[in-house]
Amino acid sequence: MNIIYKCRHCEQNIGTLRTDEVSFDQLGWERLTVEERTEMIQTSANGDVEIRVICENCETALQENPNYHELDYFIQ
Repeated sequence: MNIIYKCRHCEQNIGTLRTDEVSFDQLGWERLTVEERTEMIQTSANGDVEIRVICENCETALQENPNYHELDYFIQ
C-alpha cells in the first residue's frame, strides 16, 4: 500500500510513501479533526491512501490572489 500526496487544486503528484517505510502514527494524522480527515484522506480500490494537500505552485497562487480562496477550483 502507498500513501500518495496529491495537490487538491492542480492534481500534481507531490510525493509517494510506502507504508513499510513509515507508519500512520508518524504522519500526525491523529491531529486532524474527523472533518479534516474526511476532506483530505481518501482510500482507493487497490488500498492506496491519497492525501489531498496544496502544492507550492498553488499555495503561491493563493497567496498572490487571496480572492481565490472563495473558489472551489481556481485552475481552469
